[in-house]
Amino acid sequence: MISSVNSKTADAFAGFLEQNLNTELLRFTTAGSVDDGKSTLIGRLLHDSKAVYEDQLASVKKSRINRSTGPIDFSLLTDGLRAEREQGITIDVAYRYFATSRRKFIIADTPGHEQYTRNMATGASTADLAVILIDGTKGLLPQTRRHAFIASLLGITKVLAAVNKIDLADYREDVFLRLQDEFLALASQLGIGNVQCVPISALEGDNVVDRSKRMPWYQGPTLLEHLETVPLPENDSLQSFRFPVQTVIRPDATFRGFAGRIASGVIHPGDPVVALPSGQRTSVRSIVTYGGDLPQASSSMSVALQLDEEIDLSRGDMLVSPDDLPSVSRKFHARVVWLHGPALELGKTYLVKHTVRQTKIRALHIRHRVNVNTLAEEPATRLGMNEIGSVEFETHVPLFFDPYSSNRRTGSFILIDAATNATVGAGMIQEDALATATRVEKEFASYTVDKTPVAPEERYARHGHFPALLLLEGRPALAVKLERLLFERGFEVLHLNQPEFSSDSFADTVRLAQKAGIVVLYSGGPLSEEAKRRVAAEFSNRFFDLVSAPGLRGNDELVARRVLAHADSLWLVDEPRKNRGRVN
Repeated sequence: MISSVNSKTADAFAGFLEQNLNTELLRFTTAGSVDDGKSTLIGRLLHDSKAVYEDQLASVKKSRINRSTGPIDFSLLTDGLRAEREQGITIDVAYRYFATSRRKFIIADTPGHEQYTRNMATGASTADLAVILIDGTKGLLPQTRRHAFIASLLGITKVLAAVNKIDLADYREDVFLRLQDEFLALASQLGIGNVQCVPISALEGDNVVDRSKRMPWYQGPTLLEHLETVPLPENDSLQSFRFPVQTVIRPDATFRGFAGRIASGVIHPGDPVVALPSGQRTSVRSIVTYGGDLPQASSSMSVALQLDEEIDLSRGDMLVSPDDLPSVSRKFHARVVWLHGPALELGKTYLVKHTVRQTKIRALHIRHRVNVNTLAEEPATRLGMNEIGSVEFETHVPLFFDPYSSNRRTGSFILIDAATNATVGAGMIQEDALATATRVEKEFASYTVDKTPVAPEERYARHGHFPALLLLEGRPALAVKLERLLFERGFEVLHLNQPEFSSDSFADTVRLAQKAGIVVLYSGGPLSEEAKRRVAAEFSNRFFDLVSAPGLRGNDELVARRVLAHADSLWLVDEPRKNRGRVN
């Protein structure tokens, strides 16, 4: 009888373990500006989902530091450092695990303060989804935008925008809808396609785990419901095989294996592989682990591979699939988040840590810096702390990498100050210099097949209007106003005001403008009748002399009306451009 009971218990336990192992795992991070309520949200989520042990809850209740109203400061469930509790901010990344009946979760609660942006990048580097908090009373702050941008750089394509502190906004729908529209516009700029916005109050628990009765206007999922149902990203096992070698195992003369962690893909005994950097081809003889040989291994598994041939491999080398080789190069372009006080110095030698390979590296050129407020790419010669830019690098020895967009593990790296051993930057590889050159060559080749030059009519079609010449001799102030007005109406327009023009030079200049499809306003010195005849021949019936015309002398308003009437006759189609007539 006892044996039967024990057998049933063992079977039930085995079934429980099997179910737990097969339950999906979602890794997510919290991000946003300081004091947006990230730690409070995580504490509330753990508390309301019954994922907090009684002794932890009792300890928090007894804490003399209570920054929130009510009996529990939920942020203390994740903010465990003394400095964090004293200052009321998150400093380091806090990882917490919890599970529901539908899914397992690993949370990275990251700091919001600008000084600790590096910690946020660390927590987001392994996340499948980002929960970005927005203070309902403050809106999108610069650090909110920076964290959203970093999340997109790190390949996080799923974002939950939690509009927190909605209780302080009296649970108003218009406040939520306004912030939702602002964040969706930001996500569109960043290329984040999967966004769910949820109005919450982490302090009161509204729409965190349980649906709020104080916001009947919101019909979407709660925060936990979305976390339980959002589709997981594509598994790394579906990518090409990448195996950075960490060490060579040779316990005796009969065994030689290469140990490491599979970065991506799946491998089976008998599969062909290519060793980098040598380029030698061989096959996998066996996949060895402490528990015995395996019929297959996939990404994130730590194994030792035995090969059919004796190949010289050492730490930092890589075994890859022959069907899809990575880039092998000393030069590449990368997006960089600079995390150090002293700025990035061009030409200075740093250390780069890429997969398991470490070598020297230097920055050759900063292609641009990103303005986190406008997302515009700006020219730059330096990258300061927490700034993001595109940089061209050169390493001492070649690296084996893929673009970050296709492989997060082989497309990422960190930069280390060789003198202090401090991590100074995190990078996401865009492409290598050779790939850039090859792409440009292909584009150039595709456009040089047809030797036909670009015809003026093609330029006119692109601009949407014919070229013209309008003479406003001696009226530069009026010409400046009309140039701006025509430009804002959608015309390609150029104002010329050079009194030293000779007849020949003026004719040559407007001839080039005519071929380029440009509307020219001339307000320089008087032209000779011969010069006017020559340019009139170039522009045919689109030459307008607004000085000699009767009734226009000294009447700027009438001249302006005539210019606009002439300009409207230049459009190629009946329907004007969408920005025609729009004046900012």
